[in-house]
Amino acid sequence: MASVQFGQHAPARRVILHLSDTHLLAGDRLLGGRYDAAAHLRRTLEAAEATGVRPDAVVFTGDLTDLGEPEAYRALRAAVEPWADRLGAPVVWVAGNHDERPALRAELLDDEPTEEPVTGVWDLGGLRLIALDSTVPGWHHGDLDARQLEWLRAELAEPAPLGTILALHHPPLPTHIPFFDILELRDQPGLAAAIAGSDVRAILAGHLHYSTSGTFAGVPVSVAAASCYTMDLARPADEVNGMDAGRSFHLVHVWDDTITHAVVPVVDAEPAGYFTPEWVARMAALSPEERLEAFSRKR
Repeated sequence: MASVQFGQHAPARRVILHLSDTHLLAGDRLLGGRYDAAAHLRRTLEAAEATGVRPDAVVFTGDLTDLGEPEAYRALRAAVEPWADRLGAPVVWVAGNHDERPALRAELLDDEPTEEPVTGVWDLGGLRLIALDSTVPGWHHGDLDARQLEWLRAELAEPAPLGTILALHHPPLPTHIPFFDILELRDQPGLAAAIAGSDVRAILAGHLHYSTSGTFAGVPVSVAAASCYTMDLARPADEVNGMDAGRSFHLVHVWDDTITHAVVPVVDAEPAGYFTPEWVARMAALSPEERLEAFSRKR
């Protein structure tokens, strides 16, 4: 995709594709008897590739499978890895409360099938990405124990050239849906203390099945919706349920002075055809004054 600058900001230094909550089941079974999680994942990957973005990394923030079945992890890997290879991007797998660490490690990471937290650090050309494991084996709420927080402090001790982004499943944010509070991340003060004074610039999360954002300990938090189904927030809070619509993923653009998180809907709709690569090329050939005259003046 061509880099064109029409305004004050040069193209982003780094780009991340942020997806979440695929909830695959073995044998392509319907999730909850109604959601075709495998088909929705395929459509999400198609939509992400159609953006033309070639990201520096692809991050899946947890609940990769619904029941932790080895076959489901193998199906996920078979769907994602060839797609990511075409994009030329590494894949970062983050564990969620529906995942099982031993199967995730064996089937996605070619690692020993242990209960050790699934963590990692990636250097994306000076941008550091750290994956945390907020899962609590056998439970659906989240937590980060003292050992993992100490590891995080050690990793953050030396700043990265473009700063650090954290990725975990359970977002350190409140939600207006009461029953989600049962499943929240525990010991949020511990995480806040671990990142205090560090170069952490953003936190990516999932878990909620709807897109939301906020700040935690002064750091922006962006939650991506699920690829399998979305919570219908157009309902009273105590009546919110999943719906087979509204799926999306995020494009994370990293500049020196800011990070943006764009929600990209996964829909089958015909867009208008006004803006084209040819239009962009024509505008790029004009001087700034000519461009302003051609496009910015109200008609």
